[in-house]
Amino acid sequence: MTSPVGLHRVVEPAGVLPQAAWRLDPDPRIGPNEVRLRVERLTLDAASLRQLRDKHGGDGEKVRAEVLEIIETRGKMQNPVTGSGGMLIGTVAEAGRRSPLGLRVGDRVATLVSLTLTPLAVTDGLVRWDGRSEQVPCEGYAILFARSIAVALPTDLDPELSLAVLDVCGAPALTGRVVAEQVQRRSREGDGRPVTVAVLGGAGKSGSLSLVAARRAGAGRTVGVVPVSAEREALERAGVADAVVVADARDPVGVSTAVTTALGVPADVTVVCVDVSGCEHGAVLGTADGGTVVFFSMATSFASAALGAEGLAADVTMLVGNGYVPGHAESALELVRSEPGVRALFAARLAAH
Repeated sequence: MTSPVGLHRVVEPAGVLPQAAWRLDPDPRIGPNEVRLRVERLTLDAASLRQLRDKHGGDGEKVRAEVLEIIETRGKMQNPVTGSGGMLIGTVAEAGRRSPLGLRVGDRVATLVSLTLTPLAVTDGLVRWDGRSEQVPCEGYAILFARSIAVALPTDLDPELSLAVLDVCGAPALTGRVVAEQVQRRSREGDGRPVTVAVLGGAGKSGSLSLVAARRAGAGRTVGVVPVSAEREALERAGVADAVVVADARDPVGVSTAVTTALGVPADVTVVCVDVSGCEHGAVLGTADGGTVVFFSMATSFASAALGAEGLAADVTMLVGNGYVPGHAESALELVRSEPGVRALFAARLAAH
């Protein structure tokens, strides 16, 4: 029997869901409610790629070898240190007769579920990948379950651009929702103060999209926090934030001071989109009492965030961005289509890789 959530693909340990499993079975034979994709390209999440680069001193050959080893050993791409994976694009090779996903053979799609729970096999040894870029051209296959999510690739955007956007599409969707709720609440209460938003990692993929989403949701003032002047200049050229500041996201006082100075007050909503650990306390300290911190970084220590907020006596709501909000894919793609500044940031990022 094929489980709609993929329990039958779990090899070890028994009884857990695929994301929590150490190893999955990537057998290409599908059940009646499964879909097999011919994989064209993977994207590795930023926290995972950074950890691998740091571990191997930037040696692309060693990074490639370890990624290949992870996939072969675990039957999926899940970095054992960060616990994170990424996503992929591919073409439907076979669809089970009872699959509810509505996919047909030949459809070119992007998966909107993590590689950490997707049975995956690579057949070309990743020979076309240099081990340095976040996008990984490859040949192989992947299995989708009945509860998986996939979306057709748009025909008006380059597939590499689409993959980069869809990889982080949950961030702007949830940011927009949280900001809109804050704006609506203040309106109901007759509170005329503007909602302020800070995005740590504002020049990155999820960060730049979140800044635009916050503005569209009614934020009165936004600030992007970046680690170096080159990113500040790029974000200022893009014009997606009202202010841009340079601060090390791991420095709580530095982040809080930079955000408060730029906004005039602590942020009502702080969105964490960085790929390094140790940013939890700065995000909490820079957020106003009654505000909200949204964590989208897979490098986040949620124990540190919770205990740090307690230790600071910070009355903030903390949310885990789970990557899924209804309509998130098309919403993020539309942001890139309609916001030249964001599109320029993405284009520069892809060119650099």
